[in-house]
Amino acid sequence: MPELPEVETIVRRLRDGTSESPSVRGQNIQSVQVNWDRIIAAPDVDDFREALTGKTITDARRRGKFLHFPLDEGHLIGHLRMSGDMRMESRLGPDGSQRPPEPYDRAVFTLASPFLLVFSNVRKFGRLWYTDDPQTVLGALGPEPLDPDFSPAQLYEGLQARTRQIKPLLMDQTFIAGLGNIYTDEALFRAQIHPLRKSDSLSPDEADRLHKAIQQVLQQGIRRFGASLDWFYRGGQFQNDFSAYGRAGEACPVCGTQIAKISVGQRGTHFCPRCQTPG
Repeated sequence: MPELPEVETIVRRLRDGTSESPSVRGQNIQSVQVNWDRIIAAPDVDDFREALTGKTITDARRRGKFLHFPLDEGHLIGHLRMSGDMRMESRLGPDGSQRPPEPYDRAVFTLASPFLLVFSNVRKFGRLWYTDDPQTVLGALGPEPLDPDFSPAQLYEGLQARTRQIKPLLMDQTFIAGLGNIYTDEALFRAQIHPLRKSDSLSPDEADRLHKAIQQVLQQGIRRFGASLDWFYRGGQFQNDFSAYGRAGEACPVCGTQIAKISVGQRGTHFCPRCQTPG
């Protein structure tokens, strides 16, 4: 958390602007304040500040779970990890005074406009990069699951080439970019595939169902602005649509069997024992 739909929601808000803040496109960075040095993955903090100062943001994009901001020179890349957000906010409070930073604001970009671009991170796992080549950060990522070129045949071929349990494989960002615990559980439920199945045991029909389910849950998540499970990501509604994730002990919406919870790859995993059989 955040996963692909939450990051996509954040990126769209930054790219398109809101009723309260403008788009980041065309915003010039006047200065950079880093409130926790380890949030900067590369280069070192001083070089990061120097490199970003004076640059203009030309776009806001998403790659997997990464935020990607092309600049007029170089690229700013961010990863929110477990508890992050990125927002535009006014420099001034309602009374006209300078707005004080919030406790978890780890990096603040002061813009030439009356706004700030703020990278907040509660648990300090998030990271920021400045790089001339975004592939140095993003190059190992697998295909985008909503890309038109990502086909059921491509998914089936990838599954057959590996012998891993299906859930950890789907969460491997080098296999598919963007899936995490929530959307993997929801996709496997819709595809009626047990989370412990070996990837190479899936048939072409099952791979086709899984491909469709992945795209459906991600698209639904985006339409619902992601899922809000903690206070640090607000505004999402997809948590109201969960079929399996977080519903242990509740009735399966398909067959009525109690949703089970097990640990897979040290992650809580939710499934229906009747709809998602091991064999």
